[in-house]
Amino acid sequence: MSRIHKVASRSLHMGKLKRGDDLLGAISVICRENNIRLGRVEAIGAVEKATLGYYDQTHKEYDFFTIDAPHEITSLIGNVSLRDGVPMVHAHLTLSDEKGNVKGGHLAPGTIVFACETVIEAFEGLAFNRIIDEDTGLPLWQL
Repeated sequence: MSRIHKVASRSLHMGKLKRGDDLLGAISVICRENNIRLGRVEAIGAVEKATLGYYDQTHKEYDFFTIDAPHEITSLIGNVSLRDGVPMVHAHLTLSDEKGNVKGGHLAPGTIVFACETVIEAFEGLAFNRIIDEDTGLPLWQL
């Protein structure tokens, strides 16, 4: 059964990341520094290279791959919740190369910013905590 909780928007944090930043790391720092414990994230821009993951549902583990070339960020969407009491950013990234070919997956450390504009919306309400879900092996929200 689905569980949905009503939350209210508290604040918006908009800005740009620095060239050379680790994309996931920089967004995570913003969330920690602003005590964003519950929220959503989006971004556009470009990366110099990327590390993305695909979750193997059979083996219950991530397979990571590197894209070692410049790409446009066509979409980054994610959320912020708590894992072990610390804000955790969970995001998926879609990238396009110079011919419009698209690749995507779970955003991982090692994705290096060329230029990036971010919007982080912080919510008020119950903090969503992540714990390992025995059925999937993933750290999912415990509601």
